[in-house]
Amino acid sequence: MSSDITSEHLNALKNMVDKNGWDHVDNGAQYFDDPRGRFHGNGQIILRPVSTKEVSQIVGYCNDQRLAIIPYGGGTGVVAGQLSIDNKNVIILSLERMNKVRELSIDDETITVDAGCILENIHTAAEDKNFIFPLSMASKGSCQIGGNLATNAGGLQVLRYGNARDLCLGIEAVLPDGSIYSDLNPLRKNNTGYDLRNLLIGSEGTLGIITAATLTLKPQPTEVLTSFCAVPNVKAALVVLKRLRAKLGDTVSAIELLSNIGLKIVSQHFDQCKSPLNTHSDWYLLIEVAGSRALQPDLETVLAGLFEEDYLKDVVIATSGAQREKLWQLRELMAEANKAEGAICSSDTAVPLSKISDFIDDTVSEVSKVHSELRINSYGHIGDGNIHHNVFPPLGESKVDFVKKNSDVVVDLRMAINEATASNTGSISAEHGVGRLKVDDLERYADPVKVKIMRQIKDALDPHNILNPGVLLK
Repeated sequence: MSSDITSEHLNALKNMVDKNGWDHVDNGAQYFDDPRGRFHGNGQIILRPVSTKEVSQIVGYCNDQRLAIIPYGGGTGVVAGQLSIDNKNVIILSLERMNKVRELSIDDETITVDAGCILENIHTAAEDKNFIFPLSMASKGSCQIGGNLATNAGGLQVLRYGNARDLCLGIEAVLPDGSIYSDLNPLRKNNTGYDLRNLLIGSEGTLGIITAATLTLKPQPTEVLTSFCAVPNVKAALVVLKRLRAKLGDTVSAIELLSNIGLKIVSQHFDQCKSPLNTHSDWYLLIEVAGSRALQPDLETVLAGLFEEDYLKDVVIATSGAQREKLWQLRELMAEANKAEGAICSSDTAVPLSKISDFIDDTVSEVSKVHSELRINSYGHIGDGNIHHNVFPPLGESKVDFVKKNSDVVVDLRMAINEATASNTGSISAEHGVGRLKVDDLERYADPVKVKIMRQIKDALDPHNILNPGVLLK
């Protein structure tokens, strides 16, 4: 149990940073806001250290005094992992001022960065040297790499490059006792005991605060092709995925599934987002392939064969960078469109590829049991089984009014989607983490032995429970 934070504690913490390194909570509303407007955070002080040494000093002091810390990155998390909802006696520790690129090695094809680096800035640094850092998501302009690693973020190119964990070679982190674990070497092979790097990645700031990372870079592709296709159903979409990978291999970077409902919503809320196809369908695919050889003939051959076999209803391939960008806006603006439309429940679950079609059907069935007039936008990363469901109130009814009349609907919907996920042998969290929102869900659906081991690890590394208490585990 953490201790109450006194004025003496606050004065001691202020002295550990410079004059710009702390602020009153009244001046930092952005640190307590939830991107989806469901929660409000609490805290006693906002600390903004500029070095790993300062983080170490702060964490060591808090451990001695039994003071709780909430690590804060870009604030884009959607499961309340960065918000202390019920406990006011916490310290907000933001890494935003630790935002430097420490080193970019052309020979090693790596970049070493502070944890507070904005993801898009890492993209820019890599591109300046003719590389790419392939972790990408809609929030790239504000999310920070430390938070990406802490949640093992996924994004748009997991199909080809993997999650954040797969793109990280080395980690520097401050552990709960204030000690610094530093292993930023750009080694591809290091078989010397427990994999502490991957233990910290995905731990959501409960086992240590990531302060820097060495990331893998990839050569910039010389050709990038983006295609938008209409498919008759989800099973056909999976056939398209299989054929493309068989013919084009790892040049297939991303395949995103979009529903007609989602396409209508994003076009209603963003004038620049219009379908490039005249053909109507319930489902669409956004496909990107990238490589260093002439890919267009192979792509066109595969798509033509799929069209002849009725797995595709219509298709267009972008002929310019501007067209590519417009196609990707249909997907990247989807989250904002869902919010504008009044989503009352947004899910992040994953199932095996073979189960995706059944999972979507089962979700629609379960949601209809909650309320027959609810609307669902199902979309996401079909290449890795990560399908997002966004549920909206009936047409003509506002989110506020509907939730007011149906007070249990948000919880009921989350559980309905969880049940559909579990019945299709899936995971209740695919890429956003557990945070505080899904702690009870994890207890219910995870392997009990896994939860037991997680508790043992947490107790061993953070016996006073000062790092992000209430996240992952009660």
